[in-house]
This record gives sequence, C-alpha cells and structure tokens, in this order.
Amino acid sequence: MSYKIKYDFCPLCEANDFVFDVNADCSNHPLYKAILPSTMTWMRCKQCDHMFLDGYFNEDGNKIVFSETHENQKTGYDIENQRKISSKILDKIIPFKNNGSWLDVGFGNASLLFTAQEYGFYPVGVDLRLNNVKILNSLGIEAYCENIQKIDFKRNFSVISLMDVLEHVPYPKEMLSTVKKILEPNGIIVISMPNTENIVWKAMTKQNVNPYLGELEHYHNFSRARLYSLLEEFSIKPIRYSISDRYRVCMEIIAQNF
Repeated sequence: MSYKIKYDFCPLCEANDFVFDVNADCSNHPLYKAILPSTMTWMRCKQCDHMFLDGYFNEDGNKIVFSETHENQKTGYDIENQRKISSKILDKIIPFKNNGSWLDVGFGNASLLFTAQEYGFYPVGVDLRLNNVKILNSLGIEAYCENIQKIDFKRNFSVISLMDVLEHVPYPKEMLSTVKKILEPNGIIVISMPNTENIVWKAMTKQNVNPYLGELEHYHNFSRARLYSLLEEFSIKPIRYSISDRYRVCMEIIAQNF
C-alpha cells in the first residue's frame, strides 16, 4: 500500500523540470513506523532551484505520522524556558505591530501564543493535533483543529506566525494565499524554518549528518532567497532577517503585508 502522493511538478513554480538531488534515511526518526517508506528522496527544481521531497503523505500516511506527538510539540512543554525563547520573537515584532489579534498556525507547545497574550495580543491557534487544541480551548483560548483554508475566522489578524510550518505543507502557496486574505493591511507575518543557504547546513550535508534530510514530516527545504521570492509573489515584503533560537540552522523572517 502506498502512503504517498507523488509530485508531478515543482510545488512552488509548477515547472515539471526537476531532477534527483539526494536520498536520506528516515527510519531513525521518532515518528517513523516500519510500514512507511524508510528512504526520503529529495528533488531540485531546475527552474526555481527549490528543494522538495518527491511526494507527500496521503490521508492514511498522515494518520500514521500524527498518531504520536513529539514531546516538545505538546501544549505546555517546558513552559518557563519556552517563554524566554518566545519573548525574543515578540521583541522583534513589537516595533512593527504591538496589538491586535495574533494567529499562530501549528502552535505546538503554544508558548508563542501564551507569550503573545501576555504582551497584550488576542491569541488564536490552529494545530492538527486535537489534544493540543482541546487544552487551549480549556484555557479559554480560541483554537481550531483544521487546515486554515477551511476555517471561517470571522476576523482579520494583525500578526500571523508560521513557525516551522511551511516546510510541512505539501503546497505552501495555498497556505500563503489564505494567510494573505486573513491578514490586515500592513499586518505582520513571522516565519521560521531551516535555511539551506548557510555554512552550517552545507557542512552538515557534506558530512552526511544533516538531520533535516531525514525529517519525516518535512516536504520542503527552503533557501532564504527562495522564501523571499515566494513571499514577494503575494506582495508580502520581508523586512527583517534573523537566526532562530527554536531549532538548529533555522532562519526567522519578519514580513509585512502590502
């Protein structure tokens, strides 16, 4: 039985001119199950230079992967230390937007939402792990267990955070299209994800120790340049680049809706 749907074209630029890049073993991933393929095959688009997996999980595959949750993705995990990390993100955003509604997509341990609420924002969360959503609801925080394309939020947002999210989405442009619609004019987007365009990524890849090549839940590896060009397609302008404290080799982009 197949648990994946193959890409027929680049999921970003839709060109069908892509080639094999590298294989990686994902059998040591904490969420891996033996019924899933153990090899991840990465492709590279010859037109836009984007790196993406040869396919993405179908509904059956997603059920297997989402049957368990990383400890650090459970709501409330390491809440005091995570608050410190989240406060650094808030401090970067406050100069551009200091109030309003904040939507965190894929909120995981919910530290960013808790901290945004502490800073005075109205928090709203989305996560595909139902137990996380139930915990937030029990705390009186508006939260949904659904893809954002299917949710009627009945409001626009001042800030939308996609923290280590876009690389998990089969077609990132679909998510960004929805984000564009529900973000206020001049609203802020904050995005974090691994960055292929730095010396550490290149060194780990050369030494065959790059953990992201075997990251079971990822479909994409973005460079800074490719992410910037993707955002600009939606008239979303990057205004600040920094290195993320959340995970290894990650970038953090603050961008504004125009």
